[in-house]
Parts: sequence; structure tokens; C-alpha cells
Amino acid sequence: MGHAAAIRLVAGMLLLSIIRAQTPADRRLIEAEQAREAGVPVLQEAAANGDVRARMLAARAIGRLENPAHLDLLIPLTRSSDPQVRRAAAGAMAQMRAPFDGASFLQAEHDASVRAAIFEAIGRARPVADDAELLLAGGLKDGDPQARTGAARGIESLFRLNSKPPRQPAANTVAALHQAFAANRISNRAGNYEDEIRELILLTMHATGDRDAATMKSALADPNPQVRRLAVRDTQTWMRDSSPIVRYEALRTAPSCERAAAAVDDGDEHVALAAVDLLGSLKCDAGLLTPLVSSGRSWRFRAHALLAMAGVDPARARDGISRMVADPTWQVRVYVAKAARIVNDQDVLARLARDENPNVAIAAMTTSDDAARALRSEHSGLILAGAQRLKNAPGLNARLPELISTFNRLTAGSAMTVRDPRVAVLTRIGEIQDGSTDGLLREALRDRDPAVAAAAAKILTTRTGMAVAPQTTRLPVPSIPPAEYIRGLANAMARITMRGLGTITVDLLTEEAPVTVGVFAQLAEAGQYNGLTFHRVEPNFVIQGGSPGADEYDGRSREFLRDEVGFARNARGAIGISTRGRDTGDAQIFFNLVDNFRLDRDYTVLAAIRDGLAVMDRVQEGDVIERIEIIRRRPANKRHK
Repeated sequence: MGHAAAIRLVAGMLLLSIIRAQTPADRRLIEAEQAREAGVPVLQEAAANGDVRARMLAARAIGRLENPAHLDLLIPLTRSSDPQVRRAAAGAMAQMRAPFDGASFLQAEHDASVRAAIFEAIGRARPVADDAELLLAGGLKDGDPQARTGAARGIESLFRLNSKPPRQPAANTVAALHQAFAANRISNRAGNYEDEIRELILLTMHATGDRDAATMKSALADPNPQVRRLAVRDTQTWMRDSSPIVRYEALRTAPSCERAAAAVDDGDEHVALAAVDLLGSLKCDAGLLTPLVSSGRSWRFRAHALLAMAGVDPARARDGISRMVADPTWQVRVYVAKAARIVNDQDVLARLARDENPNVAIAAMTTSDDAARALRSEHSGLILAGAQRLKNAPGLNARLPELISTFNRLTAGSAMTVRDPRVAVLTRIGEIQDGSTDGLLREALRDRDPAVAAAAAKILTTRTGMAVAPQTTRLPVPSIPPAEYIRGLANAMARITMRGLGTITVDLLTEEAPVTVGVFAQLAEAGQYNGLTFHRVEPNFVIQGGSPGADEYDGRSREFLRDEVGFARNARGAIGISTRGRDTGDAQIFFNLVDNFRLDRDYTVLAAIRDGLAVMDRVQEGDVIERIEIIRRRPANKRHK
């Protein structure tokens, strides 16, 4: 066994022993964190009097409150003799975006991992400190690559989060960025810090509008495809490349009919489908699309080609629409409905608006009758679409009984994750001036979901001309999997079998996101993901799936999950939880196809791919999760990055 492998094994065994030994204390702190503000007294006590682990967990939980008023609870922890506690405290300050004296903290800190966290906190603090830019630019020259990465992360956050109005960097900051890009060219394969630094520098330059010629030339030839991708995006340079993510970016940012026609045969399906879409958006020769509509290499090619054809040659598209309107694959019928909208084929739209699949009905919905019919559905996305379609609709008043019935039915179901249709339906009810609904609205002021209560308060304020406040202002505390169950997930993995594609094995980040991992594992072991699809595919960004409705609005969980954010990154191959805003995770999962650092500290990361990146890259719209298996008690090891 090599020295590095031995260290990882010992560290993994030590972490596991700590988790086992500290479970009762951990549980108390986890419950306090989940309670948010109500749990502050417990967190305060642990931060002041707990052992090292308790202070670490308390610091992280305090940060997740995202309330700078609690900064004073963290300051003593930044002076701890243990670097893990100091790092946790600095990470918490980054999460709450609290202002602090960064120079003093850096001057006293000798641990590179802690300096990295301090740099990130400096870049995220609001308001921005006068010396923030200077400190971060100086941090790009730190002698340790981990600390330099923290400085790069901080400076990227500084300019991205303060972009309105755009913050312009000082001349010495610009020079430091260019110099740091050139200086961090040797990849440290143990941590890939230099690769990450170069990405973060390009992201910073993008935020500031800096297109330095020398840096971009170097980036276009970079050994890391993610760096080349960013350079292609910013320079809009056409280039042939061995990496699909670079080819996709080049095609998207430097398109032409000739390039799109050639890329239709690309070996990567993301690139090829993008090429088909471009043939339509660029109004290329319809003859290039005709064979794809009739005999594309998959249903996706036929469907994308039909939609592209609708914008290029409506007459030919109508022929394809008539042939594909009864396609057994419901996703194809969604594309048929979209094409029918473009060519204004009302007969097809009327037919598909009654389709048995709710997503097809959404795509084809055009009339108030379609919308009213949608209100009777059990599909959140279809109900939402129906409520939205009824906005300003003629005869809306006559729909009031249906709207009330739908709202009451959704409320009785007690699922928090049906927020979107409930708010939309309640909003339509409020637009109808009928005093008989005042009682319903006043009852909604006490709803479990503060978003619903706020919507009711807004309606009543408008109706009465007097300020009406919601009585519910905080989300209820969600249920937490049993302590023994979460403890059993220490160092666990999940094996995700994709139908016809292969398997993806991921390390579950139980230490970072214990409740989220616990809920995910419970759902997986109950077979709740089996047979569900990936409905959202955005190349060079994410793929998202695990919705029983194959949409954005039907959550896999009934309750909202609290965010468990921190140092875990939305790097390529990391798995996150979709949300509707803070603390509203719905147990749908997304895979990061590239490094999506802008999602960090906003979306919970619950796992990271160990094996199967190539399988992840092949997942397309409609691909099916065959099953997810939870594998317990495997010794910690280095994941593939």
C-alpha cells in the first residue's frame, strides 16, 4: 500500500470511529440544525463548551442559518487550537456572508486549509471589505495550492456576487489574475488544485469582462478540457477538440449551418443533438433535417429534428407531425406538441391536450377548457400549467368552484412539495373578487408553507386595503431519519443502474449532509427511484431526474429538505438536490456534468461519483433509473475526480 493510500485508509477509519463514538451528540446537533433558529441555544452551548467535533458541527450549523447576527458565536471558534474547528468557523462565515477583519485572520493563520476557507469567506462577505480585493489578489500567490484555490474561489465569488452594478477590478487585481493563471499550469493530481484555480480565474475574468489575449490563447491550449471549454465560451472560438464538452461549447458559441451539418454525426449525443437544434435555429436547408425526421438514429433525433423542421419548413413539418402524433414514446409526443404550436396545427394540439401523459398535455395546452381539465389532475406540473393558463382567462369567475376544490385537495394531501401549484391556484382564486373566499384565504394565513401564507396575505391586503400579515413565516421542521439509520450510512456508497447504459457508483457524503443522505437512502431502499427518468438534460451543465412526474414540480419527497451546504463542491460528477429556493429540497437529484462552482453553498451536495463518469455523460432525456442500491460500510478511498 502506498503512503498516500495508507493515510487515506487511516483517516477513513478514524472518521468512522469518531462518527460512531459521537452519534448521540451528533444527533442532538443535527436536530438543532434542522430546527434552524429554534436550535440556536443548543448550537451556542456546543460552540462554547463542546469537544472538537461538537464545535465543528455547531459552527457548520450556525453558518447554515445564514444569519450574520450570529457571527459572535463563531469568533471564539476562529481562535481554537484545532485547525478543523477554525476551518469550520471560517466556512460558516462564508455561508452566512458576514463581514469580518480578514487581514487579521489571515495574519494569524498558519494552516493552509483554514486560510483557504478564510479567503472564500472574504470573497463572499457583504458588504465587501475595503481590503478584500487586495487580500484575495495577494492570496493567489500563497505558497500552498490549497490556500491559493481558496483565494481563487474567494475572488470569483467577490466579482460574481457583486455584479449588479458590475464591480470593476483594480489594475493590480487584473495583473494578479493573469499571472496566477500562468503560474498554476502544473496539475497536482492528488488534488487538482491548479486545474481548479485556472477554472476559477477564467470564471472571474468572465464576470469582469476581461478577455486578455495571452491568457485566452493559453487557455485554449490547456490540458484540462474544462479550462478549454471556458476559453471557447469567452472567445467564441471555433475549434475541433477531443473533448465533447469543448466541441459542444464551440458549436454553441460559434455556430454555422456547415458546422451543424457536420456535427450531426458526432459520436457524442449531446453534441449531435445540439447540431440538430442549430439546423433549425439557424434556418438551415430543410433537406438536412428531412432524413433525420424520418429515420434519426434514436427517437430523440427524430423529435429534435421535427421541432427544428417546424421553424424551417412548416409544410414538411406537418407531414412529420401527422406521422409522429401517436408515437408510443410520450417524450416524442411532447416535441410533436411543441412543433404543432409553431405551425399552428390546432387539431393536433386539441388531440394532445387530452393525452394520457400529463407532460404531453402541458405542451399542448391552449384553451381555458384544457386548463380547467388540468386542475383535476394529480400531476403538480399539469395543475400548475392549468392555473397559469387561467390567468386573465375569459370566464375565470365561473372556474372558482374548480379552483377551490383543487386547492383544498392539494392542501388535504399535506405534501409540502406541491407548493408551486398551490400558490398558483390560490393566486387565481384571489384574482376573482368574491367575498365567499375570504374565509379560505384567512385560513391559508396559517398554512404550513410560508409561501402559501404569504400569497394569502398579499391577496387579503389587496382586497381589504389594509396590511395583512401571514401567520406562518417559517417552514416546519422536517422529519429526520433515525440516528441508527444515518450512522449506518457512514462511508456508504450508492450504485445507480441506468437502463441500457450501465452503472454509476457514488460515495455518499454522509458526514457533510447526513439528513439529506439519510432521506435519499431511505427512498432508494424503498424503491422510490426505480423506473423514474432523467427529464432535464442541459449539456455542459446538469442532468436532473428522480421526479415521479418527470418534471420540475413533482418532488420525490413529500417534505422539503433543509439545505446542508458547506465545503462540498458542485464539481463534475457531484450529485446535488434540486430545490425551489432555500431549504426546499425535493429529493430530485442532479448530476453536475461540469464543474458548476456557482452552485456551491446554494445546493446540497450529497454524493460524488467514484466510478461511472462515462455512463453519466451518456444519460439523455428519458433515460431510466433501473434501481439504486445502497452499499454500506466500505472503507473510505479516493474518488475519481
